[in-house]
Amino acid sequence: MKNYAVVGFGCAGYHAAEAIRRQDAGAQIHVFETLCEPPFNPMLSTYYASGKIPREQSFVFGPLEQISRDLSLALHTGVTVEAVRGRERALLLSNSEQPSFDGIVIATGARAFVPPIPGLPDRRVFLMRTLQDAEDLRAYLDANPIKTGVVVGASMVGIKVAQLLYERAVATTVVDTAPRLFPLAAMEPLSRRMEARLREMGLDFRWNAGVEAIEPEGVRIATGELLPADVICLCIGTRANTGIVSAPDSGVAVNRGIVVDTRMRTSAEGIYAAGDCCEGNNLQSGQTQIIGLWANAGCQGRTAGTVCAGGHADYAGNIIHNITHFMGMEFVGLGDNRIQGKHLVYEKDGMYLEVVLADGKICCANLLDCGNISGVLKSLMLRQLTGESPALTPMQRAYLRGRGLPESYISQIEGEDHE
Repeated sequence: MKNYAVVGFGCAGYHAAEAIRRQDAGAQIHVFETLCEPPFNPMLSTYYASGKIPREQSFVFGPLEQISRDLSLALHTGVTVEAVRGRERALLLSNSEQPSFDGIVIATGARAFVPPIPGLPDRRVFLMRTLQDAEDLRAYLDANPIKTGVVVGASMVGIKVAQLLYERAVATTVVDTAPRLFPLAAMEPLSRRMEARLREMGLDFRWNAGVEAIEPEGVRIATGELLPADVICLCIGTRANTGIVSAPDSGVAVNRGIVVDTRMRTSAEGIYAAGDCCEGNNLQSGQTQIIGLWANAGCQGRTAGTVCAGGHADYAGNIIHNITHFMGMEFVGLGDNRIQGKHLVYEKDGMYLEVVLADGKICCANLLDCGNISGVLKSLMLRQLTGESPALTPMQRAYLRGRGLPESYISQIEGEDHE
């Protein structure tokens, strides 16, 4: 009987365990997870914190007992894995060592980043990544008369937290060292447009301003201004959880995340990684990069589990893809917005679409309130990047026409060879 380990049980870990079981029905699968909860979708944290979904809907794969029974898992919850020993293919726990496994999948995810800000810790300061983070913020807001709030980080999580506070009539200011909203996903025209709409609704912003300190009255920013704050939310980004392979004897190469190939193999034989803890292939740049998408984690987890258990699978990679719904708007960003090229803008009846072409191919697209066409654009981008047909299919063209895009614009976004 083969013996496998999955370390971390979020989206990637769940799909890895499921793939191992599908590949090897008789295998023993050990799952190690520091929490005692089912796999949780971090994207739902703000929805739970705001009361828009009940707690149980955060667990997208169902109760832990049911998952364990359906996949015949040996669950070790509330257990911390301290290190992976690559040569022995063993796990060092806080109080013991697990013997050699036939394969290990590391799916430890990512954690919220907290910089060393003077004044921390402070009871008014909250993160927004885990279910516990959501519960803590919700309880604090329910128990205290909150009138002013500061969100540090104009990220997609940050803007959702700002919405949460706005819906509770909290006067909210968003602070970021960046010059504008979503600078790594949105191009400046659309970024400024969204900001203007948010300001009209009552949100305030401070750009190019880092946090100097957390003070009793609020947040002191780099300009010297003190922003009053009864509640402070840090939404500055995440960092990959790679600590278990940080020791030299792990044999696992790490940059910002654990480096994997298209089969999710690390540099240590028999050890795989998937999800937000690892760097997969960015199809656009050709470099490894953490691409923190729920769907990406699922694909990587299935690939890692299949290959770990002796099957064949290959996940070529993905592109940067951001999507968020906030304050009555829907934003989608595809690709690298730093690449220079020909900008094609279409705007009508509240929808805004900006596509950038470089060398006759889509390198970036921004969509506002027309996310229903993002799947077609991403499909075209991926086909262009992988060398498949650079043209839209007749069905895709018909779909775009049905969503209001004129034929002339559709022809332009296919690229220079199809104008």
